[in-house]
Amino acid sequence: MSWQKDRRAERGYHHGNLKEALLQAALDLISQKGPAGFTFADAARMAGVSPAAPYRHFRDRDELLSSIAQRGFEQFEALLTQAWDDGRPDTVTAFERVGKAYLAFARNEPAFYSAMFESGLPVDANPTLMAASERAFAIIRAAAERLAAMAPPGMPRPPAMMMALHIWSMSHGVASLFGRGDAARRKLPMSPEELLEAEVLIYLRGLGFPTDRRPSDQKPPGPPPVPPSGGPWGTPK
Repeated sequence: MSWQKDRRAERGYHHGNLKEALLQAALDLISQKGPAGFTFADAARMAGVSPAAPYRHFRDRDELLSSIAQRGFEQFEALLTQAWDDGRPDTVTAFERVGKAYLAFARNEPAFYSAMFESGLPVDANPTLMAASERAFAIIRAAAERLAAMAPPGMPRPPAMMMALHIWSMSHGVASLFGRGDAARRKLPMSPEELLEAEVLIYLRGLGFPTDRRPSDQKPPGPPPVPPSGGPWGTPK
């Protein structure tokens, strides 16, 4: 496995910079071999230090990977937050930006993306990593809550958490199969962004949601169609 992003030029060890040198070395190794393809000693060798040196900052290889994944989630959160922009200028447009930002991160930061989602780390065993991942997911959930609020009159509102999980799964699937920045990317007759946009629009329309970009204070031209009894989420209480 070989990914395009090469950080070797950024790496360099000097007194007081060991932790950063090890993080950059591990990113290089993830790019070359994947998150499971190197040892703690490999990271030390890549950083140009002794096999014992990494233990000054990391308990073991998993803690090194966790630090990389945490940094990745922090960058991911910042990118999604900027894309969402609190739902401006309208919910659908802002949500489409979030999807594009998700794909852009997977394409531009494949080593971070792999450490975050493909390393097999038990995220819930590391409170700091868990908190970073939850903050990133919170952006998707906030967008899903706005989308859920768009349910037409008479249509039961779907649970926002369920919508967030559905949309996250769609985004992650497209990113992992078709939008990643490595040689494992599958070819498509369209861009990954176009595929994800079509998938989400079909999903929302299937729930009976409006997907145009009409200003929130402008009423639709006519009443929405009456859904089947109970709708897809059961009879409203």
